[in-house]
Amino acid sequence: MQSRDRSGTVPRTVNRYVVFQPATYKSIQRGINKIVDAIKPTLGPVPRMVAVDRILDERMPEMLDDGATIVQRITSLYDPDENVGAMLVRDFLLHLRDQAGDGTTTGAVLLQAVYNESMKYIVSGGNVVALRAYLEKGMRAVIEQLSDMTVTLKGEEQLAQMAETLCHDAHMAKMLGEIFDIIGEYGRLEVRPGRGLDIDREYVEGMYWDRGVVSRKMLDAAKDYRIEMQKTAIVISDFKIEDPRQLHPVIELSRKLNIRSLLIVASEFSDSTIASLLLNSDPEKGQIAAVKLPGYDQTEEAWALQDLSVLTGGRPFIKAGGDTFKNMKLEDFGFARRTWADRYTFGIVGGKGNPRKLRAHITELRAACEVAEETVIFEKLRSRIGKLMGGTAVLWVGGSSEMEIENRQEVAKRTASVMREAMTSGVLPGGGMSLLASRSYLDNVLKNGSNVDERAAYGILRRALDKPFRLIIENAGYDSSRVMSEIESAGSNHGFDIASGKVVDMMDMGIWDATEVVEMAVYGAVKTAAMALTIDVMVHNPEKQDHVPLRKPSPRKKMNIDRSKG
Repeated sequence: MQSRDRSGTVPRTVNRYVVFQPATYKSIQRGINKIVDAIKPTLGPVPRMVAVDRILDERMPEMLDDGATIVQRITSLYDPDENVGAMLVRDFLLHLRDQAGDGTTTGAVLLQAVYNESMKYIVSGGNVVALRAYLEKGMRAVIEQLSDMTVTLKGEEQLAQMAETLCHDAHMAKMLGEIFDIIGEYGRLEVRPGRGLDIDREYVEGMYWDRGVVSRKMLDAAKDYRIEMQKTAIVISDFKIEDPRQLHPVIELSRKLNIRSLLIVASEFSDSTIASLLLNSDPEKGQIAAVKLPGYDQTEEAWALQDLSVLTGGRPFIKAGGDTFKNMKLEDFGFARRTWADRYTFGIVGGKGNPRKLRAHITELRAACEVAEETVIFEKLRSRIGKLMGGTAVLWVGGSSEMEIENRQEVAKRTASVMREAMTSGVLPGGGMSLLASRSYLDNVLKNGSNVDERAAYGILRRALDKPFRLIIENAGYDSSRVMSEIESAGSNHGFDIASGKVVDMMDMGIWDATEVVEMAVYGAVKTAAMALTIDVMVHNPEKQDHVPLRKPSPRKKMNIDRSKG
């Protein structure tokens, strides 16, 4: 192992080289600044675009205005020393995107400001360890101030205003406001490409799963290859039905009970079983439809069994428990007011399960959702809640080209994700105003504090909290210093409305940010910057081609925000 010389060259025989201070600070700072400067133009309702070359084809560059997507395209910087700082930012922003859905550019700007301001203090002789402790203490105080300012969204109009703050598309915002007013924060929303130029929405009554009928012959060609059944009895199992005789007790009991509509759910159906079901299905005597049990693995299938059972009141027949259909009774059936199925999905409307058990089940799923640490698990739990609560919305996103449709779909999905967070955790004045307002605690310490490191840390945070607001104003083409003076004289909750070019009450105008997004941006930015400040030595492998391995899925759990004041 050998240290790097001033020219940066390393003999080929050396397997590692080491970088010491002050080169460490300078290189990390350059890396942070490069990656943050690349995404800063995207902040605000009037963002500038960032063009990113495509790697796999020769199509025109991607035109991006989302900070996390841009840094995801930047896998490394050429200089390995600078790459350390750049990848610290990249990892933080991708975690923030996974956990909050938005706020990535705000977080990047805060991180850059905290690091650069801290560097000035450290190179002048400041204590980096004490500074880090006070930066984190001040960060917790800021988050506490943000929590105190939080208000709750109510009604379709406020939801639409929140959506427009995020997507900057009035028509899309109106649709999303209506949708979330109907389905709530846990409701199921699917964003699909539309066939026209505009955006539209559709509501599906009841709940449905992405599993269609096992044979197209079960569908009614006159009804667009769809089957609808009224007052349906439902058999719920995870059986692999290879012999048609396995279902004979079910068919016989349904005929004896004069059941005219029967839906059978199982893991697999053999060809002979499907043929037997087709022979036994008769519009005069009784319709029969068979669908595969939803889920792509044993865990998801177990979830589907549980949800279907609670929803319809039926008994789940489980192969591992030794169950069979031989002694099936009336109370083993689930029931629903209506069921439907097509080639790709099946749905249940008006399940006849016990309402108390259903509410208790949804409560349990919500509790599990709150503590879910992996994004994938969190999304699946939320989807289950949405299905059980009934009702699904589909947002059809159109456009003039495939690229425009793809971009609008991503914007819609990102907006929907943040709106769910906002409906759960509340909202704050938008446009960077909540960060400006949260400086009050820091101001008091700066006036009365005697500890030099504490005053320095709080001064750094105070200046950093200005940056997102100023950048939003400047990206829109206004003078941030002039606007700042107008806002300070206007009073609390006032900010700058980019659309009208006027100072307004942000709450009255419905310009909001999701509380959780802002809190997590502050938390992650200060934590990452503080950690970067304590890196004294870098060790590199010059033979390594890729500086960053493929990123693993990150935990979702709100960055474990420590709200203690210690």
